[in-house]
Amino acid sequence: MPVLPPPAPGIKPSPPGPPQGSRAARRPWPIVAGVAGAAFAAGIAGVLIGVAVGRSDGGDRVADGPVVVADGEATAVLDIVDAVGPSIVTISAQQAEGRAVGTGVIVSDDGEILTNAHVVAGADVIHVRFAGETEPIDATVVAADAGNDLALLRVERDELEPATFAPTSDVRIGDQVLAIGFALDLDGDPSVTLGIVSALDRTLVTDDGALDGLIQTDAAISSGNSGGPLVDGHGRVVGINTAVARGDATTAATNVGFAISSDEAEGVLATLRASRDGTPRDEGFLGVGLDDRSDGGQGAVISDVTADAPAGEAGIEIGDVIVAIDQSAIDGSAGVIAAIRDHEPGDEVKVTVVRDCTEKTFTVTLAERPAD
Repeated sequence: MPVLPPPAPGIKPSPPGPPQGSRAARRPWPIVAGVAGAAFAAGIAGVLIGVAVGRSDGGDRVADGPVVVADGEATAVLDIVDAVGPSIVTISAQQAEGRAVGTGVIVSDDGEILTNAHVVAGADVIHVRFAGETEPIDATVVAADAGNDLALLRVERDELEPATFAPTSDVRIGDQVLAIGFALDLDGDPSVTLGIVSALDRTLVTDDGALDGLIQTDAAISSGNSGGPLVDGHGRVVGINTAVARGDATTAATNVGFAISSDEAEGVLATLRASRDGTPRDEGFLGVGLDDRSDGGQGAVISDVTADAPAGEAGIEIGDVIVAIDQSAIDGSAGVIAAIRDHEPGDEVKVTVVRDCTEKTFTVTLAERPAD
């Protein structure tokens, strides 16, 4: 069941709570809270299986080492790591409950760093350590978007090496990718794991809303990887690692991780840069309660319509099944939550529903989300 990877030693992840209000939805899997921290027990470090990042004593690369094939060209994993390594940082966030550890990606040469919001949430002090350095420096949160699980940090440092992002349109199912980050807060260089793109455009419900435009991968993602890059064979960032799936008594999950796609990340990054005063962006409000379908069909069932809310005023009713928003297909309730959250109050959206086996489309003007 999907979860944001657990926090650092001494910080216990909060158990997923039921979504509230118009965001209500059954989770298809448990959402594991962030890959933010190091492992709770050092003993689990032994179960990490990945690609070793290192050289022989003579400085030469290991012969016949693993490669990543992209567009018909094979590139050594070590070459990719060397290329993107200077753009990856360790993030240490001191919180009331203890210390959380995550990963960040440099996105400008003058001190901007992108990471997961859950890595730095509630932190009193944040430190960043650059590749090849031993001493951390102070960082501040410029802006954070908990709903999209991204935060923009700034450090007083210039002449940095920003990472290169690939457009999501370049990413295909089956492409080989690397997940890079400070898994379990182990000593030394970041951990590197190799896998493929398992699926595209996934959507997951979290305690803070819903994440959409996710890339699913079987590259191992562990605590401490949160905020780190998912990288293609050209050394370009295709996603920001954010969540893993875990099984429970009734559901099995193996090698199912999720990264926020590059297009989604860059869109949120632009918003964070425009919100330098820390004021969160207003989200659109539709005014419905949602359930996932239980008959195997696609879409989300409207279980409640808030009085005087935009949905009801437009003519949407309890029992309608939302199958598309702005002509983009909706797989389940998480898709509705994410689609509406990405809009602002005053935006018009086209909501397509199925009612009594007939498809209807309503134009809805979104309102401002009521205060909790």
